[in-house]
Amino acid sequence: MSETAETRGPVTRRRRTTSTSTKQTKRQDAGEKPPPCSAKEKAADKVQKHANNNGNVEKEMGKSTQQQLANSPKKQRSAVEDINEKLRCHNLQESLLSSASGYSNYRGILNWCVVMLMTSYSCKIYFCSFFRYGILVDPIQVVSLFLKDPYSWPAACLIIVSNVFILAALYIERRLAVGTISETTGLILHLFNLTSLLIFPSASVLTVTSITPVGGVLSLGTYTVLFLKLYSYMDSNKWCREIRQAKAKRMTRSYSCPIVAQSNGSAVNTNVSYPGNLTHRDMYYFIFAPTLCYQLNFPRSPRIRKRFLIRRLFEMLFLMQLLVGLIQQWMVPSVQNSMKPFQEMDFSRMVERLLKLAVPNHLIWLIFFYWFFHSSLNFVAELLQFGDREFYRDWWNSETVTYFWANWNIPVHKWCLRHFYKPMLRKGVNKFLAQTAVFLASAFFHEYLVSVPLKMFRLWAFMGMMAQVPLALFVSRFLNGNYGNAAVWISLIIGQPIAVLMYVHDYYVIHYGSTT
Repeated sequence: MSETAETRGPVTRRRRTTSTSTKQTKRQDAGEKPPPCSAKEKAADKVQKHANNNGNVEKEMGKSTQQQLANSPKKQRSAVEDINEKLRCHNLQESLLSSASGYSNYRGILNWCVVMLMTSYSCKIYFCSFFRYGILVDPIQVVSLFLKDPYSWPAACLIIVSNVFILAALYIERRLAVGTISETTGLILHLFNLTSLLIFPSASVLTVTSITPVGGVLSLGTYTVLFLKLYSYMDSNKWCREIRQAKAKRMTRSYSCPIVAQSNGSAVNTNVSYPGNLTHRDMYYFIFAPTLCYQLNFPRSPRIRKRFLIRRLFEMLFLMQLLVGLIQQWMVPSVQNSMKPFQEMDFSRMVERLLKLAVPNHLIWLIFFYWFFHSSLNFVAELLQFGDREFYRDWWNSETVTYFWANWNIPVHKWCLRHFYKPMLRKGVNKFLAQTAVFLASAFFHEYLVSVPLKMFRLWAFMGMMAQVPLALFVSRFLNGNYGNAAVWISLIIGQPIAVLMYVHDYYVIHYGSTT
């Protein structure tokens, strides 16, 4: 037979089998018995099964050979790679501490520096003062810093009186909302209220002799915070009235609070619109909230985390005790020993005392920063479910002075940016002049919080803040990277002790000059 016949043979037989199989199925469905198969049909079925089996075997053998051929190069490659890995142990790379390596995680070195500082210098000075002066930590003396007479609390009474100014601002805004007073009259009343916020407490501290310097600082600090808050309250409600006058049906702000999801999975729309925000509850929530910038809808956290709250409370109590101990046992003796070189104007001993005072002062400042900006503000924010917890940024990586002042105290920075710096830029003021004006206002409040409680005006804090302007220009122009960061740290470590010594020296000369 020919090749065409051989190829067509199985096909014709396969068609016959399918036809016979269909006939059989039809007969089975009809209930008939299949007829007996002939010998030729049985032989044809055997031949077809044998051919199919041979084809399957050939296919399987072909697949196995292909897999063997494909796997053999892979096995060879893996074996070669294993041998190369065993032989090779060097790569092209830089040393870890070189700048070209791109490595930047020095957390372990930082921890080492802290441990070395605490174990070597700090502990040495602390124990030296302990063996020289004995135990100087006295809780009763701490109480005397706040109160001269246990039955007279002038600083606390002064803080309570601040509610008068808070309610005055609220009622002025209510009258402006309903239109009973004009915008000009409301502005005059607000300015009078804000001016009284600064004059009244300072006059009280200067005239009332029973207020201690520490109590004066606390009361004036409270009134300063209220001044900034009420100024923001006045500005924000003024913007709301401008939107309403522009016939906006509903106030929508890009930074307003979204729908707050509660712990049970439900959602409640807590957004308010002007003038629905002019309530006592809204006002006092803003007064106690850890922010200086007012807005109608603050971001809120879904629940109060009890463990987080307890941790922050423990940190507050522990760090407060640590601050008191370090100040009494370490800071006060260093300051007292620095008075004589300053009175005699011995320059070499003045520098030596200044450097001795720099480390404890800087350590106390760092602890105070963590205690206030992290522990205390987070504690208050968690109690009030205040959602915006950005109270500071990475100021420790500051390479310029302006970056430090813009990131170490975010609440004040936001207030200055929103209510002071940007409005000046909108009026066409130069950026440098606007920045200088911000430093000028900051210098005024620094001097206000130091000179009035001490009842002396020396302008050391004012000049120290204004000196930041040329320092910022110098660092940004001539120092970059790590050099700029080192300059910022040096200004913090050396600059603050100079101001502390100046004020302490003048205070001792004024109050204890006749006895020494």
